[in-house]
Amino acid sequence: MVCDATFYGKKKDKLGTLVFKDILSGEILMWKHVQSELTKDYKQLLQRLLDIGYEVKAIIIDGKRGLYKAFKDYPVQMCHFHQKKVIQRYITMHPRLEAGKDLQKIMYNLTLTTQTIFTKKLNEWYEKHKDFLAEKTINPDTFKESFTHQKLVSAYKSLKTNLPYLFTYKNEKNIKIHNTTNAIDGGVFSPMKKLLKIHNGFTKSLKLKMVDDYLVSYKKK
Repeated sequence: MVCDATFYGKKKDKLGTLVFKDILSGEILMWKHVQSELTKDYKQLLQRLLDIGYEVKAIIIDGKRGLYKAFKDYPVQMCHFHQKKVIQRYITMHPRLEAGKDLQKIMYNLTLTTQTIFTKKLNEWYEKHKDFLAEKTINPDTFKESFTHQKLVSAYKSLKTNLPYLFTYKNEKNIKIHNTTNAIDGGVFSPMKKLLKIHNGFTKSLKLKMVDDYLVSYKKK
């Protein structure tokens, strides 16, 4: 099962929809219109599925904070695409610092390696650059300390946090698990947003109705 939320329309409208999709059948299982992406909504939809007898074997997510805990009873896979995007945002596509270049090389092999090897490479990277990462800068106005290379530190922390969930699709050999949320991002949300763009002048209520109709009639692509 894969789940994610998407938002559309004007930012002030706060129009969004949280969707749960069955990877194997391609069926849209359940959805809920939301104003913001909250863990409680994910938990609510999951519980509704369980209440009607749906069996959850694994869940693919985009790494939203709080979902690992919310889905702790199930194998969880962190989307590789989103993880790569997070690291790219921190170190850019063309890192200048040696630590950034080294981390980029490790990320290139994310889908080609195992959890054991990836963990080893990441730990080696940290040992090599830990003094550099620990450097602090003092703000002359507030006299507060902060990491000089905060973005690199954040990139490392992101990988350490998500590491237990990056290789579930390989570790859980008896379950067919995708390593990205593309089945919902590209397969459901992308055409849905194109449809909404065509009818950009619709009111909020009409847009929500259009989304409902789209999801009801959705077929496996």
